[in-house]
Amino acid sequence: MSIKNIRLEVMQLLEKNVSTYVDQYLIPVEKIWQPSDFLPNSESDNFLEEVKELREISKDLPYDFWVAMVGDMITEEALPTYENWLMEVEGVDNLERNGWAQWVRQWTGEENRHGDLLNKYLYLSGRVNMREIEMTTQHLIGDGFDIGTGRDPYKNFVYTSFQELATYVSHNRVSQLAKSYGDSKLAKMCKMIAGDEMRHHLAYSEFVNQIFKIDPSEMMLAFQYMMKAKIVMPAHFLRESGQKISSAFEHFSDSAQRIGVYTANDYVDIMQKLIEKWEIDKIGSLTDEAEKARDYLMKLPARMARISERLVIPQESFQFKWVEPARL
Repeated sequence: MSIKNIRLEVMQLLEKNVSTYVDQYLIPVEKIWQPSDFLPNSESDNFLEEVKELREISKDLPYDFWVAMVGDMITEEALPTYENWLMEVEGVDNLERNGWAQWVRQWTGEENRHGDLLNKYLYLSGRVNMREIEMTTQHLIGDGFDIGTGRDPYKNFVYTSFQELATYVSHNRVSQLAKSYGDSKLAKMCKMIAGDEMRHHLAYSEFVNQIFKIDPSEMMLAFQYMMKAKIVMPAHFLRESGQKISSAFEHFSDSAQRIGVYTANDYVDIMQKLIEKWEIDKIGSLTDEAEKARDYLMKLPARMARISERLVIPQESFQFKWVEPARL
């Protein structure tokens, strides 16, 4: 039997428990928070006063903070790309509306709230150029992304396990920074988003955990493949208006590193957390090739940590069209 067919069989086997995963890791629409819970109420007579307060408090937030916020928001707003990608994964059958398709749609529904909340906050803050941000978002959706997973569910679930934890780190750090600058409402918004991302990380990492129990050698090889190729961030094609594809991503990453929102050390730390979560050192019944993959994975965090120590981040901020110093 081909590797592709085995993967399909494993996905069909796991699909029997998808409804359990939905109940465990996702929250019903009527019970989960919505963006309007945290934003000025436009139906209230006090709406303009609430907006004025939001704008006043936001004045104390520094340049790199706004760049990180904008980058996080644009990444969340590119959700159509992520849903299309997950719907194409082997074993996810949208036409048949199978369990996996149900998971993807409901996961998408939860994720959609993140971009809505951050977008409205940025618009009300008056600190950013929304038209430039909107053009960047349209470019990012139009450009799509290539994360090197193909339709392989094993590789895709490694990617989502990693990426959901990375977004948790990023939103949680933004929350902490907002709190330190006295913006408790923004801090709460970002903390709630981070909470969603952690739940989603726990779900996708559990999918991988279950696959390790059924098909350990192929899952190990898929994990090694993704770590060897390196996890590409979903916004790696980021660009501003009139610029070439991917031209803004490195500058955005520099801002995030300077302010401590997401760093090379975080990348290594997430890798180590996944190795520990899946108990890579204890998995048995591996082929010789998979044993070599395990050895590679166990040594990789230390090797990557040494490389990250040598990274030099520019101290001078890049001037984005999204955030104009005159507004701050």
